[in-house]
Amino acid sequence: MHRSFNPSSKVVFRLLLLPSKTSAASFHSSSSAFQLHQHQEPPPPSSKSPTSIGSPARIQKLIASQTDPLVAKEIFDLASRQSNFRHSYSSFHTLICKLGRAHYFSLMDNLMRRLKSDGYSVTPGLFSDVIQIYGDAKMPDKALKTFYTMLEFDCKPLARHFNHLIQVLVSHRTYLRTAFHLFRDSGRLGISTNTKTYNILMRAFCFNDELSIAYSLFNQMFKRDIVPDVESYRILMQGLCRKSQVTRAVDLLDDMLNKGFVPDTLTYTTLLNSLCRKKKLREAYKLLCRMKVKGCNPDIVHYNTVILGFCREGRALDACKVLEDMPSNGCIPNLVSYRTLVGGLCNMGMLDEAKKYMYEMISKGFSPHFSVFHALVKGFCIVGKMEEACEVLGEMLRHGEAPHTDTWVEIVPRICDTDEIMRMGDVLGKIMKVEIKRDTRIVEAGPLLEEYMVRKTRHKSWKA
Repeated sequence: MHRSFNPSSKVVFRLLLLPSKTSAASFHSSSSAFQLHQHQEPPPPSSKSPTSIGSPARIQKLIASQTDPLVAKEIFDLASRQSNFRHSYSSFHTLICKLGRAHYFSLMDNLMRRLKSDGYSVTPGLFSDVIQIYGDAKMPDKALKTFYTMLEFDCKPLARHFNHLIQVLVSHRTYLRTAFHLFRDSGRLGISTNTKTYNILMRAFCFNDELSIAYSLFNQMFKRDIVPDVESYRILMQGLCRKSQVTRAVDLLDDMLNKGFVPDTLTYTTLLNSLCRKKKLREAYKLLCRMKVKGCNPDIVHYNTVILGFCREGRALDACKVLEDMPSNGCIPNLVSYRTLVGGLCNMGMLDEAKKYMYEMISKGFSPHFSVFHALVKGFCIVGKMEEACEVLGEMLRHGEAPHTDTWVEIVPRICDTDEIMRMGDVLGKIMKVEIKRDTRIVEAGPLLEEYMVRKTRHKSWKA
């Protein structure tokens, strides 16, 4: 009795009849490879079909090589119809993952049930993969059901598999309590937990503004002889800083150091940011200085955080000291360092000092951001130092930076007399209508500006 074949079945059947030594990689484009031969009827399955289709290992490689999960499923089904053929567990695992990632959940569930009915010994890794698949699909209820199915298989999850489920659940805020209850039942279920389990839950409760529960979990670790790690401390510090409890976060850092932990750079970044926001700049600078002593060299992010903190509070001279300290501590200032410092000095009216750092910035190969030039031009214009303003503008043009419209607005009116502005207002208006952006060619505004300055010069010579 002959089986009926649809077009894809013809392709699949020919795949099964290919020599077993053919590389699995050659099957990725199987459908197109056999397209020209689909008019031919495939030979009917022979009585020796188990030999002709190859071993379970070969079928597993064929399934793994398919990009289309439905083609992979058809290979699996055709092989299953052969007498005395039993798929390997790897074939089930591979196909289940393919179907799940393509969101063929009903087909995936059918295979899971078949594993149990056919008496396969199932590993926790398969359930962990399925839980992750449901997590990626934002189906935490299905992930939880899979976990209980795992227990029905009498398959005891390891801590890492349990952590996958907890991570999937807490990523959905409404399932946070479910994850917590499951965690509390872990001992009764015979499931071991570890530091990562606690970290996942602590972070979730911190983000949910339930810092007290996160603290309780942290203290519980010591009672259960589970050693916290650097991440455990950092999670709590971030939670404290988010609640503006930066002093408690610094105390936790001291406790961490006393217990022999070496904080990572992200921990210090968190604390420095919070100290600067709370205007505790003295404490921030002290923390920056003790970092190297405690085994963590400050990097450019740490220095720039403190420089920005000082500049925001009108303490640009202190920011200068921080910048000057950087090279001796093995950290070179970058564009952000100088831009922040120049802006802070300009805001304080320390324009000559700001210009000095602008030239230092240029001498070290940095191309200044247009905001650096604009801050200096504006500052010098406000105090009436037009020569210095023009010098900075000239430097800006030499470095190929197109002055912003606001920069022209600052400098052009101030180099003219009041009566002259009235007479030349039409030309100035045309100049200001040129939309000067970062990529605007300077020549677009140049001719108008030149005309304006020529008329201005002629007007002065006539007066003379």
